[in-house]
Amino acid sequence: MPISVPPMLRALRSRNYRLFFCGQSLSLIGTWMARVATSWLIYRLTGSAILLGTLGFATQIPAFFLAPFAGVLVDRWDRYRIMVWTQVLSMVLGFLLAGLTIANVVTVWEVIALGVCQGLINAFDIPARQSFMIRMVDDPKDLSNAIALNSSMVNSARLIGPSIAGVLIAISGEGWCFFWNGVSFVAVIVSLLMMRVDRMAGSSDRDDPPMLRSLAEGWRYVSTFLPIRNLLLLLAIVALVGMPYTVLLPVFATHSLHGGPKTLGWLTAAVGLGALMGAWSLAARKSVVGLTQTLTWAAAIFGIGLIGFSQSHVLWISLLLLMITGYGFIAQLASSNTLLQTVVEEEKRGRVMSFYTMAFVGTTPFGSLLAGFMAAHFGAPTTLTVCGILCVAGSAWFASDLASFRRDLEPIYIRLGIIAPPPDQIVEE
Repeated sequence: MPISVPPMLRALRSRNYRLFFCGQSLSLIGTWMARVATSWLIYRLTGSAILLGTLGFATQIPAFFLAPFAGVLVDRWDRYRIMVWTQVLSMVLGFLLAGLTIANVVTVWEVIALGVCQGLINAFDIPARQSFMIRMVDDPKDLSNAIALNSSMVNSARLIGPSIAGVLIAISGEGWCFFWNGVSFVAVIVSLLMMRVDRMAGSSDRDDPPMLRSLAEGWRYVSTFLPIRNLLLLLAIVALVGMPYTVLLPVFATHSLHGGPKTLGWLTAAVGLGALMGAWSLAARKSVVGLTQTLTWAAAIFGIGLIGFSQSHVLWISLLLLMITGYGFIAQLASSNTLLQTVVEEEKRGRVMSFYTMAFVGTTPFGSLLAGFMAAHFGAPTTLTVCGILCVAGSAWFASDLASFRRDLEPIYIRLGIIAPPPDQIVEE
């Protein structure tokens, strides 16, 4: 029986999503602790901005090459089982990195190698999790709220995890952040096992076309349908030139703000707080109508926040600007996800969300590597200023084709009952 919840939390009426929300909330705190600890460990061992970029590249590059193929398999296999196995494997990697670090035998290349392994897992986990979202909510109308709550969950963890990590690193070192990350995966694994999920038809139950044909079909769909194509292109632009700021935060914490791991924790938490505010503002929305306009200004706000942060040498100003940055990015990311999940055809959901993974996660490593080299040669502030300007330019490009974007969305919105048909169509019917 559905429980009574405020409208802003309406997706939590669904038992499966409620379980996922609780388990994933705990797990993501550990994930963000590990992210901060990994960046700090690499920078402590090497003092190199290039290796920070290399770490980001190694962790995320598998998604660029594997996600499209993983999307085909996600459409064929049971998404629930994929999620369970990816969480188990991520837990094992977390404990392995913890053991190496606590024993004080870890090397930079071992950290990078484990990052590659996590990237391989994420190439399957992200499209499976995004595609599975619609099966966790009992009412399809709650899907947009579930996506917004998922973003709020991620960014609540981003707010809490780095703060804990900063203190824990200062007290006992990075290894214990990795250990608690491994422990946190138990929560999401248990929540998944407690779900009541109908078995999905697997590839053995039907005659599927060859993988390359399925992949080509998915590519034609995302490349020829303007709303999905433009959404993914804007996301790829922002991820390529904007998201690499995260790998440079240790440089800004150390040189621009003259701090240490606690400062890095505060910077990351500020991004999380701004993103959390953005996610809650989207959760309060009752409809997807108007999200296209949100996408346009959100990407611009993200770029403007990056430009301001790159020039700041005062902690409280940097924190404020990173809040703005976090707000703009999550508003764009969650809006893109919601629109994609709303308009995509169900039989292509896994493939479309794999291209979403490729655009968001897969392009970021190229930007991380480029940002690391640029920061080493031109300085982190100059690098981030250029990145912010390019994000604003991407927003302007998206806005220039907004009329066509909305025109192509209108018949889908009418068919789904999101908006009413024009009076002349009603008369004809």
